Amino acid sequence: MTHHLHTHAGFDFVRRAINSTMEHKNLEFWRENFEKFGGWTGEIDLIGRRIIFTADPENIKAILATQFGDYGKGEPFHREWKDFLGDSIFTTDGDLWHNSRHLIRPQFIKDRVSDLHVFESHIETLFRAIANGGALSGEDQPVDMKAGNGRVIDISELLFRYTLDVATDFLLGKDVKSLSTPREPFAEAFAEVQRVQNIISRAGPLNRFVPRKTFWAGMKTINEFVNVYIERTLRLSPAELESKSKGDAGYTFLHALAGFTHDRQVLRDQLVAVLLAGRDTTASTLSWALYELSKQPACVARLRQEILDVVGPDRTPTYADLKGMKYLQNVMNETLRLYPSVPFNVRLALRDTTLPVGGGPDGSQPVAVLKDTPVGYSPLVMQRRADLYPPASDAFAHPDVFSPDRWYVWQPRPWQYIPFNGGPRICIGQQFALTEMAYVLVRLFQRFERVESFMDEVDGGDPTLKAEIVLQPGDGVRVAFWEARKEG
Repeated sequence: MTHHLHTHAGFDFVRRAINSTMEHKNLEFWRENFEKFGGWTGEIDLIGRRIIFTADPENIKAILATQFGDYGKGEPFHREWKDFLGDSIFTTDGDLWHNSRHLIRPQFIKDRVSDLHVFESHIETLFRAIANGGALSGEDQPVDMKAGNGRVIDISELLFRYTLDVATDFLLGKDVKSLSTPREPFAEAFAEVQRVQNIISRAGPLNRFVPRKTFWAGMKTINEFVNVYIERTLRLSPAELESKSKGDAGYTFLHALAGFTHDRQVLRDQLVAVLLAGRDTTASTLSWALYELSKQPACVARLRQEILDVVGPDRTPTYADLKGMKYLQNVMNETLRLYPSVPFNVRLALRDTTLPVGGGPDGSQPVAVLKDTPVGYSPLVMQRRADLYPPASDAFAHPDVFSPDRWYVWQPRPWQYIPFNGGPRICIGQQFALTEMAYVLVRLFQRFERVESFMDEVDGGDPTLKAEIVLQPGDGVRVAFWEARKEG
């Protein structure tokens, strides 16, 4: 018997779920629910459907790894997301999923990811946009680089543009130039489609009432954009494709996929899926890192010192440099601990099965889970569970506090820290993401010696956690940068 809320709570639950999403109060909402469950696994009867929720590492391990075959995305999820992500790596199970993963994997092997040119090629534009106070009007717009000092900007918005430019460049071989196009149709369509998709996926049985007009308009824009590149690639002869893959700078993800299949739909689905995954997650995590760093000058000073010690003020970092910077890695780990990119996730029982804990009078017994039962799990709630950490002390900050230092004295236990998920479906782009984030942080703090937060007047020091698909700062990240003065 799991701790559960009864049927009458169903509609109230949906109402609270939708309100908390609108008001960016997801963490409070989920903490309240677990409070009501009286444990870290509970269930709700939602309009005649049983849904299980968990923030228990043992159960998460079972869903993602030890009982991997019993849990999957499931057909309802596939259906709900098919218009947007088709039969991609994110929406499929079994063979379809396995084939997708096999198709994508070569793109993320170390030598592709450690080729840092694609990150560098957009950094200069990012710096110019920062000085400009926002996206440039055209690539050739003159910018007074000194004007950026002390200017308050929303760095989050620029990071979303930067990562979109990097992702389209890396995947398609041509970027959308959103850093130098204030209103870019593809970028706007991508954001709108996700916004509607999020409502669809939360509306459950009511999703057919969600207005989809802007969704279809956005899909049209996305598909037209991607199809240009697909057509261009499919016109290449096998010999041309072959010659491109021989370490040519113009070789992209799309070329790699076209080596496997000429099915336009498959190409489109995988591209859009990886574009979604590779862009928003990285931009959000970088946004959160700057949200926190801008409030902690001591962390910035320490990070900057490490960067100057390892690469100096000007040299571009190598892959080995990035991996070797311990404090930099701690800053990223701590950001992902407090703000995991995918804060809530769900799996469907593909057959009658169990969860290891949460049942019985004290919650220590297994729970029976019937086929087609959704199981929601929350890395966000789990990674902030104070009971999973050592007690707070002078040497160890409370788990709700941003403290890169804790990583020198503490390592999370397996399955208690899963910003990249885990098991066979662990994030395939993990190294790409960590490399991109590290690269951007190094280049930023080579150039700027301090960054000041202007968020207190916006959120009173309490960040709004906006969870659509990816966890992002609900009010942006308003900061000002100051360039380091050159010596000599």
